Amino acid sequence: MDLFSRSWTALRTAVAELPDEDFARPSGCTGWLVRDLVCHLVIDAQDVLITLVTPAEGEPTRDAVTYWNVEDRPPTGEDPLDALTVRLAAAYEEPWLLKFHLDDLGSAAGRAAGLADPALRVGTRDEVLTVADYLSVYVLEWTLHHLDLIAHLPDAADPPAESLAGARELLERIAGAALPPSLSDKDALLIGTGRRAPTGEEKADLGELAAKLPLVLG
Repeated sequence: MDLFSRSWTALRTAVAELPDEDFARPSGCTGWLVRDLVCHLVIDAQDVLITLVTPAEGEPTRDAVTYWNVEDRPPTGEDPLDALTVRLAAAYEEPWLLKFHLDDLGSAAGRAAGLADPALRVGTRDEVLTVADYLSVYVLEWTLHHLDLIAHLPDAADPPAESLAGARELLERIAGAALPPSLSDKDALLIGTGRRAPTGEEKADLGELAAKLPLVLG
């Protein structure tokens, strides 16, 4: 839960520090500008709040690893929900409105996570998870989206080192294999999820695992 708070705080801080002109720059998400990604983060914060107040009965049906649907091709940006996010982002018109809404909902989501019992079972996407597993899912989500946010913003800060390490550990569990130690945590996440292609040397280091990558997480 501490790692959830660190990764979420760092991502919200990165958004808060962006100059207005950066909201119109491309993000690392196909078809989305930075403003579209920030709007998606607002929706994510809503989802966290909703899930944490949706207790569930029965045994967990998913954990932090099995929660993810692993696809074989990257998103095209043409999904109806992706298109809706773009329209919602444009409706904000001014970057400060998006910043305000993310800070408002994001702060509430962070407080709710801090107050939640890690062993509590909650429901989301017609599945049951413990709070601890659900928040672990979002450490990976926040860290990847932090990398998406700064993909074309060279002066913006990277995610915290501990967030990168925690996200990498979960990605390796999803992959069922360790990524080569020659890759930094940041590069392991970018290559492992298809956010950039490996160099020839990196592909050689990946060995047989290269054929299984990228893991497109949904």
